[in-house]
Amino acid sequence: MSGGPAVRVSIESSCEKQVQEVSLDGVETYVPPLSMSQSLARLAQRIDFNQSDESNDEEASSSETPWKQEQEEEEGVVRFQPSLWPWDSVRTALRGALTEMCVLHDVLAVVKEKKYMALDPVSQDNSSTKVPQVLQLVSKKRALAQAGGVLLRGADRLSRSVCETADRGRQRDFNSELLRLRSQWKLRKIGDKILGDLSYRSSGSLFPHHGTFEVIKNTDIDLDKKIPDDYCPLSVHIPSDLQGSAYIKVSIQRTAPDIGDLGTVNLFRRQPKSRAGAQQWHVQLEAAQNVLLCKEILSQLSREAVQLKSQIPHIVVKNHIISQPFPGLQLSISLCHSTGDKKKQRSPAENKPDDHLYVLEHNLHQLIREFHKQSLTSLAVPQPASGPLGPKRVRVAGPLALDKTSIAALHSSEGLLDKIIKQAKHIFLRSRTARTIDSLASRIEDPQIQAHWSNINDVYESSVKVLITSHGYEQICKSIQLQLNIGVEQIRVVHRDGRVITLSHQEQELQDFLLSQMSQHQVHAVQQLAKVMGWHVLSFSNHVGLGAIENIGNASAVTVTSPNGEHAISVRNGPEQGCRVLVQRVRGACVGGGVGGGVGGGVGVGGAEVVQDQRWAQLRGGHREVNWSRMEGRNFIYKMELLMAALTPCP
Repeated sequence: MSGGPAVRVSIESSCEKQVQEVSLDGVETYVPPLSMSQSLARLAQRIDFNQSDESNDEEASSSETPWKQEQEEEEGVVRFQPSLWPWDSVRTALRGALTEMCVLHDVLAVVKEKKYMALDPVSQDNSSTKVPQVLQLVSKKRALAQAGGVLLRGADRLSRSVCETADRGRQRDFNSELLRLRSQWKLRKIGDKILGDLSYRSSGSLFPHHGTFEVIKNTDIDLDKKIPDDYCPLSVHIPSDLQGSAYIKVSIQRTAPDIGDLGTVNLFRRQPKSRAGAQQWHVQLEAAQNVLLCKEILSQLSREAVQLKSQIPHIVVKNHIISQPFPGLQLSISLCHSTGDKKKQRSPAENKPDDHLYVLEHNLHQLIREFHKQSLTSLAVPQPASGPLGPKRVRVAGPLALDKTSIAALHSSEGLLDKIIKQAKHIFLRSRTARTIDSLASRIEDPQIQAHWSNINDVYESSVKVLITSHGYEQICKSIQLQLNIGVEQIRVVHRDGRVITLSHQEQELQDFLLSQMSQHQVHAVQQLAKVMGWHVLSFSNHVGLGAIENIGNASAVTVTSPNGEHAISVRNGPEQGCRVLVQRVRGACVGGGVGGGVGGGVGVGGAEVVQDQRWAQLRGGHREVNWSRMEGRNFIYKMELLMAALTPCP
């Protein structure tokens, strides 16, 4: 080569892959190469296994013939065609014999020399040589013992591995436990300490208590020894004022005991049982957070009790708040906190039945959470640049088209203590109403009084439907149906005809009203019974002005006459005087002398007929009172039915 610069020659390798597709932009898509298994399968498909050996030999000879011809042509030697050669068959036979001899030689070499293959003799039946049964049993026993030993060693290994896995599961490290604690509680690191937060400040609480606890790593256990099941690698340090358990007790008492030592009364519930599978630190933190919430509730109630102005001032003594919702009643709200350091001696108050109002205790927790939500959402929002500055209620009043009353309602807000006192008043008024109805139902058998309480109630209002019926005559006598709407300080009574009566919280007032309604029911029942039996109602009055004056309500009266007009029954019923039944007969039907004793069609005096005109024959005589206590019958209406049936003339 010359000494000039080297020239690079680009050599493009031949395309080893087939082109499958050429796209419009000139990119070629190649067929992927076949794998080894695919190449073997492709080559195997070309083999025809149905051809015989002769055809193979012929093909081999035919394939060799053109090769030899080409070789002879190259050498320039002219020979005959193989098909015309006379020794062709001899050559083929000799070639086959040589192949067989080679195969035989290889077989003999394999059999003779053990390095290629070892041939074991075929097992023969040794039935002729019998083995004793004792030896057979011993061999089987030995084989079974060996198999059993293998199984026992395997089971031992499995049990050890299971125990090691369980021990490793119990050996929880500090980091994993700290991660589990962080997923449930708020933590932060200050210096080399890990502190947590128990307060409700993130949800809107304004309680000044810090509510901080510290996370400490447990190092007082030897990991080389067996670790107990309840071992935890970390512990929490809670402030002393949040340790133990606490709850809010709300009760209503009729008498007001001495309030000098109310703060020293020890009232504690049993310690709550920890849930299965719960960590010890989780139980401690939940209890401490509950103590913090109870203290916040008591602090809020105490602040409102001092600021609230009422006719009877509220009393705050240590951890007790005392209020009087009604005269003679006392509402007590107490914080009961137990640290559990030492056993407390039970006071006599603990041996009394539990008088907790659990509904109010539950409502207190709900109210404090609503207070948190209101304080959280009361933050000032960004003001519009073009709008006037002012209070939020005034800004909302415009778009909502609020009137003066609605705006005043927005400005007025009830405190936690006001709401709980209203709920206590309603609960007490509802329980006293139920007790009054039950006492009347158990004391008075006729008529019967039934109360159907509504399941859907409000915290400030409940409703009950009162039915006054007579046993056996429920379908006839449906006159008295009352709807009592029990509010906070009064009871609204809605009659069947739509009349509304407002009652105060006094128990005697409700009892007197129900007694008067029961008295009126008897008179209404007589009126309905007379219509059913064909008697005629002459007069009816719910408020009779004659006779003895009733201290409770007014007496009711009704007068009915028989179908033929010969007899008349007058009924007067009062809440206190009771029931009086008078029967009056026609003078012409009276037998005997004196007034009403004439016989015949006229009115006679001393047996002589003074008035002979027949139109005066239907004048009634005097009334005769029925001895009602000697009448047979299970109730008043049944006795009245028997009396009407006896005085009704036969057809």
